[in-house]
Amino acid sequence: MAPAQNPISSKHVAVIGAGASGLIAARELHREGHTVVIFEREKQVGGLWIYSPKAESDPLGLDPTRPIVHSSVYESLRTNLPRECMGFRDFPFVPCADDLSRDPRRYPSHREVLAYLQDFAREFKIEERVRFETEVVRIEPVDGKWRVQSKTSGDLSDDEIFDAVVVCSGHYTEPYVAHIPGIKSWPGKQIHSHNYRVPGPFKNEVVVVIGNFASGADISRDVAKVAKEVHIASRGSEAGTYEKLSVPTNNLWIHSEIETACDDGSIVFKNGKAVHADTVVYCTGYKYKFPFLETNGYMSIDDNRVEPLYKHVFPPALAPGLSFVGLPGMGIQFVMFEIQSKWVAAVLSGRVTLPSPEKMMEDLIASYAMLEALGIPKRHTHKLGKIQSNYLDWIAEECGCQLVEPWRSQQVDRGYGRLVSNPENYRDEWDDDDLIKEAYEDFASKKLISVLPSYFPES
Repeated sequence: MAPAQNPISSKHVAVIGAGASGLIAARELHREGHTVVIFEREKQVGGLWIYSPKAESDPLGLDPTRPIVHSSVYESLRTNLPRECMGFRDFPFVPCADDLSRDPRRYPSHREVLAYLQDFAREFKIEERVRFETEVVRIEPVDGKWRVQSKTSGDLSDDEIFDAVVVCSGHYTEPYVAHIPGIKSWPGKQIHSHNYRVPGPFKNEVVVVIGNFASGADISRDVAKVAKEVHIASRGSEAGTYEKLSVPTNNLWIHSEIETACDDGSIVFKNGKAVHADTVVYCTGYKYKFPFLETNGYMSIDDNRVEPLYKHVFPPALAPGLSFVGLPGMGIQFVMFEIQSKWVAAVLSGRVTLPSPEKMMEDLIASYAMLEALGIPKRHTHKLGKIQSNYLDWIAEECGCQLVEPWRSQQVDRGYGRLVSNPENYRDEWDDDDLIKEAYEDFASKKLISVLPSYFPES
C-alpha cells in the first residue's frame, strides 16, 4: 500500500517483553511519536539472552502447573551467526575494543549479546519506559482499545487501557517434545534443551540427542566432553546413516531417526542400530504460546501456526490495535524485529495504511495454499528460510525504510552452510572475509564505527 494521506496520530502503546524484539519495537514506536509502556517480567532487559543456571522442575517442560524458567540459554552457548549481521542497523554489534571484559569474537557468547542489548537500551533510553518484574496476565479488546492486566512480583495488580498492544514475548519458553514410539515405558531420563545448562550431570552416561541443527549440534558436543557416549538422532539423515565422529573426544555417533524406545532401556534407530541409553535430550524446538491473550476465539494456534496473521504481524480483524513482532524464527532476527517494528509504528501513526481485513485474509489464504502446494508442513508456517530477505524487503518498501543489505543476507546463508558442513569449528573458521570487509565498510560509510576488529581482513 502507498503511504497514507491521513494526519499522523500518536497512540498509547503497550509492548509485551523487553527482549531484543521489545526493545527495538519500543524505540521505533517512540521515534514515530507514540507513547510506550514496556512490560517485562524479569529484573533486566535482554529476554532470551538472560542466562540463568536454574532449570524447571519438569525437565521436559510439559507440566502446565510448573514454575516456568524463561531462559533457554546454556552456559557454553555462542551465537550461530556472525555478529556483523546480527545487530540493529544503526547500532552495529561490533567488538568493544576499549572494554577488556567484553567478548571480541566474531561469534561471541550469550553474555556479549546481552551486554549489546543493554548497551542499546541505555543508548536510546529505553529502560526508563520498562516496568520490570511485571507480568502481563491478560490482554483483551475493549471498545476499540485494549485492556492490559498485569501483576508485579509483589502481587500488586493493575488494569490499564491502551490504544494498541505489540506482542514481543518471544517463543523459546514452551518446549516442543517430539513423539517417540514406546517412550512412555522407556525407563531412562528425558530432558528438553530448554532445561539444559551444563554437561556435568551427564558424566559417564550414554546420551541420545534428538536433533542435529544449532542447539543439537552444540549440546551433543558439549555433553560428549564428559559422557561415555553420545548418539545423535538426525531427522535430516537418510535411514541407513551411521557415522562415528572423531571430535571432540571420539565418542560421538550420528544416526538416522529413532525407530522406537524399549522398556529394557534401549533406543533403536531406523538404521537398525540400538544403544542402551541413560538419557534422551530433545533438541526439537519450541511451540508458540500466548496464555495472556484473549481474542474471543478469533486467534488460535493450530499445529504451531499462529492464525490468522497477515505477514506474520497483524491479525486482520484486530489490526492495527494488536500486532506481533518477532514471530518467524531463524535468519536475520534482530533486523527482522527492526523492520517489522518500523511497519507497526508507521501503521499505528497512520503514515502507512494496511489493506482491508478482507484483503488481508485473501492474502493469508493464498499464502497458506502456496505452502501446501510446496509441501511445507503447517508447523513450519513461520519458518521463512530463503524467502526471508524478500519478506523483509516487502515490509521495508511498505514503510519506506532501507532494504536489507545484500551482505547481511549472504552472511546468514554462508554461516548456516558452515554450521551444517563444519559444526565443530564453523564459529572460528570462516570463508567470507569479503563479506566482513563489506559489512565494516558499510558501517564506516554511515559513520557508525571508528575502530575495526582484529579479525578484519587486511586490504
